Amino acid sequence: MRTLPSILAVALAACSANPPAPAVFRIEPVRPVTELLPQALAATPPHEAGEFRAPDLIEPAELDPSIRLDIRYATTRNFLGTALYSQPRAFLQRPAAQALVRVQRTLAADGYGLLVHDAYRPWYVTKMFWDATPQDLHRFVADPAKGSRHNRGCAVDLTLYDLKTGRAVEMPSLYDEMSERAYPDYAGGDADARARRDLLRRRMEAEGFRVFEFEWWHYDYRDWTSYAIQNVRFEDVGRPH
Repeated sequence: MRTLPSILAVALAACSANPPAPAVFRIEPVRPVTELLPQALAATPPHEAGEFRAPDLIEPAELDPSIRLDIRYATTRNFLGTALYSQPRAFLQRPAAQALVRVQRTLAADGYGLLVHDAYRPWYVTKMFWDATPQDLHRFVADPAKGSRHNRGCAVDLTLYDLKTGRAVEMPSLYDEMSERAYPDYAGGDADARARRDLLRRRMEAEGFRVFEFEWWHYDYRDWTSYAIQNVRFEDVGRPH
């Protein structure tokens, strides 16, 4: 495995909670987030030609409350160390949300449930990620000039939790870790962790999701091209704009 750039660090979360909070992967932003935020809010998403379905963003956890949330970007426990969302919520376009509920019900027989870290992401946040991340790590973040499938409400970042303990399971890498351990075909590390990663992939792919080539936790829904890029904040989802 290649040596990670010296700017990267894994920041361990405090161990006093019960259960203990998972570790968090961090980078040193190229530019301060406080500088990037007003610029991102003032920027305009790329123009898209063609016809798209009307957005119908809903919350999978409202369809099935056993889908749990750990929305890292609504906290400081993310790779930039800054809260970027105003609310700890996860939205998906209705067909993707319904497919995720089917995954959840299938996984219950395996003794696991879904723990969602992110879903719909306003475009301005994608721009911040790109502008804050070193160029040699850009493969791990979406180019705002093209938009992200998260921006379309058709991508979800997630892991598994154990139904017996309620705790997130160990996977081959941390969430948002920018290393080869995050690749869905990474062959190193703990065999049980890889088996859980591969189980998640099988269950997700059976319902029309496809894993991102650099991140085991990121899945795109098959209909993502049917939806346009959105730049609506969570508190405004569903309101006329």
